[in-house]
Parts: sequence; structure tokens; C-alpha cells
Amino acid sequence: MIECTAVQKSVVRWHYDLSTVFYRMLWGPHIHHGLWQNAEHAQRLESPGKAQVQLTETLADLAGVSEQTKLADIGCGMGGSSIHLARTRHCRATGVTISPLQRRWAATIAMLKGVRSRTQFICADAEEIAFDHASFDVVWSIECTEHLFDKPAFFRKAYDWLKPGGRMAICAWLAGENLDNADKEQQVYDVCEGFFCPSLGSAEDYIGWMRDAGMQITGWHDWTRRVERTWDVCEQRVRRTGVRWLAKAIDQDTVMFLDRFRTLRDAYTTGAMQYGCFVAEKPTL
Repeated sequence: MIECTAVQKSVVRWHYDLSTVFYRMLWGPHIHHGLWQNAEHAQRLESPGKAQVQLTETLADLAGVSEQTKLADIGCGMGGSSIHLARTRHCRATGVTISPLQRRWAATIAMLKGVRSRTQFICADAEEIAFDHASFDVVWSIECTEHLFDKPAFFRKAYDWLKPGGRMAICAWLAGENLDNADKEQQVYDVCEGFFCPSLGSAEDYIGWMRDAGMQITGWHDWTRRVERTWDVCEQRVRRTGVRWLAKAIDQDTVMFLDRFRTLRDAYTTGAMQYGCFVAEKPTL
């Protein structure tokens, strides 16, 4: 695991309050990677919007999300996954975000999309929030666990939130398995610093944390090649919109965030980082 001790929780909260508009401008309602079915011809065959929905739908299939599912969306952002799944699969979703702005945004969009009765959004720290024992069928988190300071503790709590037979579905940025030189380690550190992640674990770390919490791993997928184009698209949009100049007038950390898009893309290319999907199950009693 690569750590960046300079990251503080208050900075993570401030980043998502301030950067929500930038995320929406540059990427769309789902502030996570796109998953392209055909990476080699992605630009010609699949739009970024379609790729984002494909990631949500693919993870939902793996997690078995259905009309009966009670789902906790940890790190829900602007509510993209919760709202989409409530609309298309008629599940009940509880979204958690550290950002008050994102909570208000998600609640408003849920109302406009007609799923207010099947969704709720809570502004809380994912590491401090408490849910009742066995509250959920699925604990879902896309690109949030990178921001957690005590990742093993989160998985222990999530285990308790799940009903027996419930599933955990995680997508995460990962430190590569073979950080065999200082340049690769520096790439991961620079991503942590630029995207306000206190640490990045490897696939082995995630599998270990889930197993130690009591879960059984039912699937692990390396989606690096299928998601990496995300950052080509974002870089193109930064250049085309001139949004970096707006960021310079607002906040220097946001400028660093935009400038590290290329660093993350390069880290995927070199193998310094991976993008992983994990599905695990809480054993039945």
C-alpha cells in the first residue's frame, strides 16, 4: 500500500464541495470511470456516457441488484448510481456522501427523475456513519474507498451492515502489484496527492481486507484496459473548455487535481496502478 500522509480529511470534504461542478462539466452525472466493452475501438463504438452506465450496470449484474435489493451506496457523489439503479432496477438505495453540496444535488435529481421514494441521501463521513446490523442486501462503493483513512475498519463495518448472504460490490483505483522501481511508486504517490487519497491499496490488499472482515470473495476483475480511456476524454475536455483557467482563479488544489489527470493515465500505462472490481459475499448463518 502506498500512503500520502499529506492528505487530510477536511481537504477531501472541501475538494468534493468545490469540485462537484468541475466533475459534472468534465464527465457527467456519474463521477466515476467509464467501462468500454471494446477498448481498442472505444472512441468509434461507445460514448463516454454509455461507458459510464456500462460500469454501473456491469457491477449491478455482478452484485445481483434487483427490485428487492436494499443498497447502501457509499461515496455516492451526485447520486448517479443510486438514481440509475432505483430507476432501472427499482431497488431502494441509501447514498452517503461527505459533501453537503453533493447530497443536495443528489436529492434534487432524484426528485426530478421520479425516484425520491426509493432513494435517500445522507451527508456523513463513510468512516463514521453507523447503520443497523444486517440493514442491507448490497454495500456498494465506486471509487470511494481510496479516500478512506482506515480501509480495513471500513470493511469490518460494512460486513456488519450486510444481511447474511448479502454482497459487497467495490470498484477502486489500485496500486499495482509490481511497483519495482521508484518512478512507479512516485506515480502512485502523485495520484494520491492530486486526487486527495490518503493511500492506495493493491488488489491483494483489498482481497485480504474483505476476507479478514469475514467475507468470501466471489469475483475480482482487472478492468484497467477497459477504463483507462476515461482520462484521455477528461484531458481533452479540460483543454477544450479552458476550465483550468477557471480553476486557477478559485483554488490551487483544484489546478493540481486537473493537472494530475495525465499522471493517472500514465500510471495505468506503466502498471503502477490498476483499476479493480471486487465482489464478495457475507456467509449465510
